[in-house]
Amino acid sequence: MRRWRKALAALTIAVLALGVAAGAAALWWLGRPLALRAPTVELSIDFGTAPRDIARAWVAAGVDASPLLLYEWFRWSGQARRIRAGSYEIEPGTTPRQLLAKMVRGDETLAVVRLIEGWTLRQFRAELGRAEGLRPATAAMSEAELMAALGEPGTAGEGRFYPDTYAYRKGSDDLAVLKRARRAMQRRLQAAWEGRAPDTPLRSADEALTLASIVEKETGAAADRGRIAAVLVNRLRQGMPLQADPTVIYGLGDAFDGNLRRRDLLRDTPYNTYTRAGLPPTPIAMPGKASLAAAARPEAGSKALYFVARGDGTSEFSDTLADHNRAVNQYQRGAAAERAASR
Repeated sequence: MRRWRKALAALTIAVLALGVAAGAAALWWLGRPLALRAPTVELSIDFGTAPRDIARAWVAAGVDASPLLLYEWFRWSGQARRIRAGSYEIEPGTTPRQLLAKMVRGDETLAVVRLIEGWTLRQFRAELGRAEGLRPATAAMSEAELMAALGEPGTAGEGRFYPDTYAYRKGSDDLAVLKRARRAMQRRLQAAWEGRAPDTPLRSADEALTLASIVEKETGAAADRGRIAAVLVNRLRQGMPLQADPTVIYGLGDAFDGNLRRRDLLRDTPYNTYTRAGLPPTPIAMPGKASLAAAARPEAGSKALYFVARGDGTSEFSDTLADHNRAVNQYQRGAAAERAASR
């Protein structure tokens, strides 16, 4: 009997020793950096993915470890069901503990796409198509289909998205970014419209958006933005055509070769503000916050009806046509003569 008791005791001690050793080995493994088959390993986890499949996916993506061991760690930790969907990236030095903690926190690796003030919707969509890890869900959609997908059927898309830098989860689709940019423009436009000048001739926030897009394209120096808006508003008040070159260029579309000619100014399109009075039918670009504010509240007291580029990014403003013609002679015809003489 004593022999059996001694044997049982020895077996128990051995099992306990093995358990302690296994536990020590597990703790050692959890604190050791995972071996990676690439400088960085990325993985996008969809909502509802099972922990066992997540472990397998990490190994398939480039983690050199046993998928069973990873899964057992996720399960043993008690946090397997707390892993969040998202896009993750790990680098050398990441331990199993850190990997799980990253997924539980939802510490995603985000990419960004930058949308520039003054861009057209076409340029905007092209940039989304080039964005890293952004799924082009809307690439095949027409503008009308895109706006319908955003819940605004029948609305022109030009100018309706706010130019900014947008972070997104790799593997997400471009419609999500478009929705955020659309909501951002709605908020910015509403704020500008609420702060509009009481005597503005603009009848709606949409008209302010269209005017802001012209201001955005006409402005070479930020300090001139309010005065440029004032010129356009003063012309609207007096029933004068806006005569804004950027609207003509927009109306020419692909026919514009980079050189605006007199015949282009005479070619009638819905966007030719030389041949047609008032605002064009839609915005011509994505205006930023400053242009929205300038369109809604131009520089007060300005009576200018004309402006001409000085050639250094700034503009010369004139109240009368005679002063404007002198400015044109000085800054444009004079510059053209200098260029011709230097050839």
